[in-house]
Amino acid sequence: MAEKLLERMRRIILVKHYSLRTEKAYLHWAKRFILFHGKRHPKAMGANEVTAFLSHLAVDRHCAASTQNQALNALLFLYRQVLEIDLPWLDEVVRAKRPERVPVVLTVGEVRAVLAHLTPPYDLLVGLLYGSGLRIGEATRLRVKDVDFDRRSILVRDGKGAKDRITVLADSCIPALSERIEQSLALCADDRLRRRGGVILPHALDRKYPNARFEDAWQFVFPARNLSREPRTGKLARFHIYNSTVQRAVKTASARAGIRKPVTCHVFRHSFATHLLETGADIRTIQQLLGHSDVRTTMIYTHVVQRGALGARSPLDGLS
Repeated sequence: MAEKLLERMRRIILVKHYSLRTEKAYLHWAKRFILFHGKRHPKAMGANEVTAFLSHLAVDRHCAASTQNQALNALLFLYRQVLEIDLPWLDEVVRAKRPERVPVVLTVGEVRAVLAHLTPPYDLLVGLLYGSGLRIGEATRLRVKDVDFDRRSILVRDGKGAKDRITVLADSCIPALSERIEQSLALCADDRLRRRGGVILPHALDRKYPNARFEDAWQFVFPARNLSREPRTGKLARFHIYNSTVQRAVKTASARAGIRKPVTCHVFRHSFATHLLETGADIRTIQQLLGHSDVRTTMIYTHVVQRGALGARSPLDGLS
């Protein structure tokens, strides 16, 4: 029964065009929820079972607030969209409060040091994270058609919240990015010649435009070295470089550069916003470049500009 339910859940997720990451996460939490309660059908469970499962994640598994909320979102989807049960107690389940943390930000010198220890194509990709404020998934999924060299801009497709936005393209990235695109197109030409693979296309474009897999515009700027199976169709295709590969490269480079901060790919996006603020950019402009729905999300960077709180100078320094 649980397997049939999960298959129905997968079909509804596909119909709603949710991302593959969301599909995997929601199916994972639905399965965990069912197994936690001894394979009972969700229709036979209610608020007490949901609360018990979330409490288990928090108390026994020590999961972060974001993880607990993701599990709750999966269960909300299961009941409302799959089982079509809109029960009042779903709205009464308390969400875990996410702690408000100040983001880790690198100095300009630290960014330069990490980039110096990265090899191609990771140096260019991380350069886009910092120079354009991209998320790691937005950078790895970047396609040739979304790079505009004339306007010095990058069109981010289907970003967080399924939103598109336009952000800046640094002049210093243009030569390497142009060369990278040519390498990607050459790889595509080789795939076409060998009649193999072709780039993975979003949604149903593969059926609507069968030849689009080999069109220049749709190619990934950072394609994977090897062909792989599409997770949903099983077809052999050309995927983009994996996020985890970039993350490992960043971790290695930051260690070699002697950075004593927890450096992740997202730190470069934080640094992009903070350094723009320090150079006088308007907070609303930064909000649009980052793709934040609420300016209050962007305001977090005002806490880390320059030094101390809003660049204030410690009174202890005045004693000397």
